[in-house]
Amino acid sequence: MMDRAALRLILLGVFLISATSDPFKKKQNVDIYSFYINSTVTSRYATTVITSRVANTLNESQEIQFEVKIPKNAFISKFRMTIEGKTYDGVVKEKEEAQQQYNQAVSRGQSAGLVKSVGRTLEDFKTSVTVAAFSKVTFELTYEELLKRRLGKYELLINAQPMQPVADFKMDVHIQEKPGISFLEVKGDLSTGDLTNAIKITRADKDAWVTFYPTRDQQTTCRSCGENGLNGDLLITYDVERQNPQGEVVVSNGYFVHYFAPSDVSRIPKNVVFIIDRSGSMHGKKIDQTRLALLRILSDLDEDDHFGLITFDSEVSLWKRELLKATETNLENAKSFVKEIRDRGATDINAAVLQGVDMISRHPREGTASILILLTDGDPTSGETNKDKIMANVKEAIGTKFPLYCLGFGYDVNFDFLTKMSLENGGVARRIYEDLDADLQLQGFYDEVAVPLLTDIQLKYPGGTNLTKTSFSLYFNGSEIVVSGQITDNSVESFTTEVIAVSKSSNVTYKDTIMTKDPRDVPPENEDFMQRLWAYLTVKQLLERQVLLKGQEKEDEKKEALKLSLKYQFVTPLTSMVVTKPQEGEVEVADKPKEGEAPPRPPVHPRPVPNGPFGPPGFSLYQYQPRQPSPAAAFPVLRGGRYRSERILARPSYPVAEDFDPRGRMVSAPAVHSSRFLLSVVGQSKPLCFDVPVPHKLRLLQDSASEFSVNGESMTGQSGFHNIAFHYKTNHHLTISTTSIRYHDGQNHVEFLWGQELTQNKTEDVSLILRSDELDVTMGNIRVIILLHKENGDVFLWPAVQQQPKDVKLTGILGKTDASYEEIQGSQTPTLKINDQEVSASWVDATDYRLSSKPVIKCWLVSFYAAMQKDISDFTVTQL
Repeated sequence: MMDRAALRLILLGVFLISATSDPFKKKQNVDIYSFYINSTVTSRYATTVITSRVANTLNESQEIQFEVKIPKNAFISKFRMTIEGKTYDGVVKEKEEAQQQYNQAVSRGQSAGLVKSVGRTLEDFKTSVTVAAFSKVTFELTYEELLKRRLGKYELLINAQPMQPVADFKMDVHIQEKPGISFLEVKGDLSTGDLTNAIKITRADKDAWVTFYPTRDQQTTCRSCGENGLNGDLLITYDVERQNPQGEVVVSNGYFVHYFAPSDVSRIPKNVVFIIDRSGSMHGKKIDQTRLALLRILSDLDEDDHFGLITFDSEVSLWKRELLKATETNLENAKSFVKEIRDRGATDINAAVLQGVDMISRHPREGTASILILLTDGDPTSGETNKDKIMANVKEAIGTKFPLYCLGFGYDVNFDFLTKMSLENGGVARRIYEDLDADLQLQGFYDEVAVPLLTDIQLKYPGGTNLTKTSFSLYFNGSEIVVSGQITDNSVESFTTEVIAVSKSSNVTYKDTIMTKDPRDVPPENEDFMQRLWAYLTVKQLLERQVLLKGQEKEDEKKEALKLSLKYQFVTPLTSMVVTKPQEGEVEVADKPKEGEAPPRPPVHPRPVPNGPFGPPGFSLYQYQPRQPSPAAAFPVLRGGRYRSERILARPSYPVAEDFDPRGRMVSAPAVHSSRFLLSVVGQSKPLCFDVPVPHKLRLLQDSASEFSVNGESMTGQSGFHNIAFHYKTNHHLTISTTSIRYHDGQNHVEFLWGQELTQNKTEDVSLILRSDELDVTMGNIRVIILLHKENGDVFLWPAVQQQPKDVKLTGILGKTDASYEEIQGSQTPTLKINDQEVSASWVDATDYRLSSKPVIKCWLVSFYAAMQKDISDFTVTQL
């Protein structure tokens, strides 16, 4: 019923684009009959609207899932759902206010959702809404971003993954640039194969239009597509004409933006020192890829550049004590040194960086630009290890003379530390992802800073106020300096800009005066885009400066960023979007994840549970409830119009404070660390659950007829599984750890790394599809998804059975599909009847790690024997 009590959906954070129904429901249950993406780019400011229209084709209500992916740099500015003619709009509120609503909802037994990072460029948010039989829902998401110029081009990334072919799929992009468009290309997964014919590019002097209208058939035949339809990105790259060296100034409704990217100046010779971590944690591919990247970078140095190499562990080694000119002989000698770099020892970041500063400072050269580049994969563990002291030492030594760029290799590095140290010294931090192309990532960063053109850049705007950042230490070829602000007198007819900088041989000044109302200008599609561009850039820079400021100044800038976020309805780290939707008792909370971290869990509030249906007499049970869903969240998964029993693996969301004897009777026991399994039951809305203590090696699934099995190994003190092994027939073996995936088919060996881009491998009737933190495994006609979760410092695996044939009887802990029970009314303690036996039960929480959103649901906790009708020893194995 649509007139049910409203529930609150709180979205804390920022998202990316893509609308999906649950990919594991049969596609005839849910029909995404329309999927539109409309993106308008005006003067590099992109506003993207995704509209997904979905129909429930069942004769009963069901959950419809919506998934959105947006670039990490984007801000959500609108989210809307329309169901049966009624619209539910999101409202952006201060995070603390939204959190209070959330905490109140938690106390009423409601749940939470999460945003997670997806690979290097996207973030992912999932939510769902109950839709009545034969009814429809429309989801609409808007996000905004300022495109950044790198290596001479802008990139607009759009992801589409509807998870089924869509009859009416349209993607429309309109780019409007005042100086004209110099080139435009369309790349990405969705521009290959048959899909090339679905793309149309139309260009005029100052405009370009890209349309992507694939047919249903085309949506299943592209390189990254299949029976589930489109699955990939469209990447539009372009640049603008740059005939005016003073830059481009756009004025609209009292606001302006100045794009400054001169190319008519000579490159400045550079002094660059590479500071390379060679500690033990760099062992293996990291050090191999670092060596490979350095060899390429050395080959790219110009002869008038000077360079130095420093390697460090607990000791610091200098290739040469001074900077050397990049002659052919010196470069060959340097490459020989690089080839001999070996990993060993601890990590003395402080001494290494100070040596690099000293190397540049001892050899100043007029008319050059100096750069320090630090590459490390861990925390300081040797020498000075106090991070605040290290930052103070480095800041004092550099003294604003040149920038420090910090590259963090992998996820073990303290990225906040590197970010702050870089920003304090005029540089930036960049994460290098542990992947097959890590060497190309390193080289790509160097390419961005390889050609300095100007130093000490100051931009001035008489008649401008509320300006964004106007001082920059370096300008590199292929990049762009962007400044935005307000014009104090909107009635003036002209506006003046002035740029003062240092080039290779002299001081230079760029001065320009433009007419604020140029009759030749074409009105933009979005009249207030300039004001929103200014707000976006201001908020971004205010948030970035938070890591540098202290005391009252920090608070004042935080308040200003919050004020602008609320005014322009941006979902930022300071705000949350609250959406009312027609569904009982659910609150979903999502925080924008920090770079390289899992999203933080909501605060844990212990709550005493009284005697009665929630606890036995005389036993005061504290339930730790970070998130609680509605009873509806505990319904079995709906497939093909029928409920079926489904095994879901989960972990207790609070310490277990009771145990059971072998006959299923509850007894007090010390808390144990265990994994909690959920078992949906045909005809019951409340699932069963039971705990399995760790460590254990368990038979998860087995089908002897097809020689298929899945085993999992848990570790002491850790959640979930550390290793999972698949075996199929006699020659297919798949081993999955928390770091890598290895597959052997009897002849060939394939290895993947978690987090890498979409990867597929198919041999005979075995299919492996790796999507960031999910591995989709199909062997024969059995399909299992393995999810990689990162939470509270732990990294662990969770399996979820997605497809099994009706005529195959799977055994193992995940294979049970015939569970049933009855609730016994009138007993003093909660009691269930299972297989004609009365067993004690407790109404508790379990986190469902089968889903990447990790919802917490309520379940009847019973003993292992009561749920499985076997002892745990019947499911243990001696080896994977």
